[in-house]
Amino acid sequence: MSMERIPVMRPWMGEEEAVAAADAVRSGWVAQGPRVAAFERAFAEYVEVPAAIAVSSCTTALHLALINAGVGPGDEVVVPSLSFVATANAVRYVGARPVFADVELATGNLSPQTIEPVLTAATRAVILVDQGGIPADLDGVRALVDARGIVVVEDAACAAGSTYRGRPVGAGAMSATFSFHPRKLLTTGEGGMLTLARESAAPRLRRLREHGMSVSAADRDAADRAGGAPVVESYDELGFNYRMTDIQAAVGLVQLGRLPAMVARRRELAARYRELLAGVAGLETAADPAHGLTNYQAFWVLLPEDFPMSRDDLLGELARAGISARRGIMAAHLEPAYADVEHVPLPATERLTRDSLILPLFHDLTEAQQDRVVAAVRAAAGVRAAV
Repeated sequence: MSMERIPVMRPWMGEEEAVAAADAVRSGWVAQGPRVAAFERAFAEYVEVPAAIAVSSCTTALHLALINAGVGPGDEVVVPSLSFVATANAVRYVGARPVFADVELATGNLSPQTIEPVLTAATRAVILVDQGGIPADLDGVRALVDARGIVVVEDAACAAGSTYRGRPVGAGAMSATFSFHPRKLLTTGEGGMLTLARESAAPRLRRLREHGMSVSAADRDAADRAGGAPVVESYDELGFNYRMTDIQAAVGLVQLGRLPAMVARRRELAARYRELLAGVAGLETAADPAHGLTNYQAFWVLLPEDFPMSRDDLLGELARAGISARRGIMAAHLEPAYADVEHVPLPATERLTRDSLILPLFHDLTEAQQDRVVAAVRAAAGVRAAV
């Protein structure tokens, strides 16, 4: 009889989320409403920022963050190619040009050293990604670009629960964006959040996520309930439909309460992976940078260049052993959609996207399952099992 397949991930959700979602449905208010507002307040408090704006995805949060930064046609925005394609796509949404910079091999993140060579007079912003939950060096990058008038938008899609210099990731950013996709620790099915260092920017961005309406649907409903004159909204600028539902927000509030336990569990499992894989010569694994702690949204490993088989062959071996794994982070500049974008050499990016893979990591991964994963990797490396 074949062993149960080990998934690459599994959300940590339970009865509390089911009850919260059902309560939202029973309330009669399922669109953007009071639970969204409560989730925004709770998330802002968690990240230690004045304002948070719940939206339909991290991609839409990035779009709004770039609009807020005044980025538009003729501007250049430095981004890592080593990121999900949404990072670069958001730049094109505002009519700007993505400029790919290389990343550090140890973290998969941009750094001042990789950003500086691609800065030009047209650079308006940098999107700094916390890849796989590993916090990027925000202070170092801001020290490089702030004096040049270049805005830093932190793409913390994977990093809810990670810390940077002792504070939650996003706390020190002018704006940061988070994803609540099921592959992330904190999930609402789909959804995202934009956090801001200044409350003054929030009202406009809240209007923009709701078609640019001058008065939100929730405010109109409150006026109706108060028995006052009907409120007629206006549409003063081009807006979008980037709203989160109250059902999602209800789930998000429960998930936010789980987040510290999620991070602690993933860090325990990651430490055990690192210990068990230490015997594979040359294998590098995701780890904390000097300036922070990762939530281990993904546990990636980088194969040595002399590994006995290719990354894709290893994925095949793992699949045959009943283990789901994934290739490492994609490189946007290698995709057809970005074939027309000129770029500097990106050796670390290309090495990581070619030779890295993501191993299973989720809250209820058992030691026996983890041992199976490690045994398969060690066998592929030609490392004999301990007697």
